[in-house]
Amino acid sequence: MALPPRPARGAGALAARSGAGRAGPGRAGAEPAGGGGGGAEYRSRKRSSKVERAPTTMMNADMDAVEAENQVELEEKTRLINQVLELQHTLEDLSARVDAVKEENLKLKSENQVLGQYIENLMSASSVFQTTDTKSKRK
Repeated sequence: MALPPRPARGAGALAARSGAGRAGPGRAGAEPAGGGGGGAEYRSRKRSSKVERAPTTMMNADMDAVEAENQVELEEKTRLINQVLELQHTLEDLSARVDAVKEENLKLKSENQVLGQYIENLMSASSVFQTTDTKSKRK
């Protein structure tokens, strides 16, 4: 059951009462002539557009807050990634330094062995460092 149309209000009321601007065949839902807030459907659309704008504005504010939060998170992630990369490079540098020190240590140990052998050979060839057993044999 259809409800009877509401009486028109405002500037377009006279036009609506006089029949001007009424929807004819194929013009259902058209705005009343004179453009004033005439028909019930037009008023309903006008109210709904105001209602829709308020949530849209709140949605935009929410989206802006989400975007700002995402931007902060992105900056934090970027900072952390840069810090991790810097620490990785530092670790690589320290690892290379440890390897170089190990090589130097092995080289020095080898040189020490060579020098130790050389000193032993000199001592055995010199009469100053001979054991006392040879003196007792002379008597």
